[in-house]
Amino acid sequence: MSVTGTEIDSDTAKNILSVDELQNYGINASDLQKLKSGGIYTVNTVLSTTRRHLCKIKGLSEVKVEKIKEAAGKIIQVGFIPATVQLDIRQRVYSLSTGSKQLDSILGGGIMTMSITEVFGEFRCGKTQMSHTLCVTTEHQMELVEQLGEELSSGDYRLIVVDSIMANFRVDYCGRGELSERQQKLNQHLFKLNRLAEEFNVAVFLTNQVQSDPGASALFASADGRKPIGGHVLAHASATRILLRKGRGDERVAKLQDSPDMPEKECVYVIGEKGITDSSD
Repeated sequence: MSVTGTEIDSDTAKNILSVDELQNYGINASDLQKLKSGGIYTVNTVLSTTRRHLCKIKGLSEVKVEKIKEAAGKIIQVGFIPATVQLDIRQRVYSLSTGSKQLDSILGGGIMTMSITEVFGEFRCGKTQMSHTLCVTTEHQMELVEQLGEELSSGDYRLIVVDSIMANFRVDYCGRGELSERQQKLNQHLFKLNRLAEEFNVAVFLTNQVQSDPGASALFASADGRKPIGGHVLAHASATRILLRKGRGDERVAKLQDSPDMPEKECVYVIGEKGITDSSD
């Protein structure tokens, strides 16, 4: 997993509140350290994390969790919001260029923040190269192994790249007997990524593999019967899904299969020395 970043906007920065703020509402420093050890670094994350999950953090009892939740609720009021506030939130969404103007166009500007974008396709169709190009076009790249929430809470990242989302799950969970457990773990993983995307206004870009399934439905499979692995869990988590396939020579074809605000469309791009670029034709 790699994260790339540029300077964050002031609106996003002021909405990121460290869990240290809870100390002003009666939560002691030792409990705050326990939250951080469990990957909880912001007040928003406290509110969006279930009590059941918080209780699994070593040293936090149900009583302590309830007190922490109550304190977080005093800092950030949770409830219905007017459409004007939601509009303001959506106006903070921005796009990152893929390197191809044609591909950016069918995506409505590029890879959008506050959501998950998934690209899938066979080998040598440009999935990893597109990941690399995104990292270059956002100016700065660094790899994070763990404690991603702590890094993002510093407020200077724009992109999370997971290449590939299913590789480790396929190794760790083999066979139909472990399919249910795999999908549950995948769902939890995707929930965390989506939460990071929304809380820190970052774009999450996933690459995925395909498998052949002649009997697959049109919702998941392409015309040649290939479909992305991960099933319904991944399909529902990804706001945008892009199918990549090989074209003539260095050309590749990207088809936008699912998007919340753009129609289905496809374009041609090439993989060159500079990464993903437009076709000269």
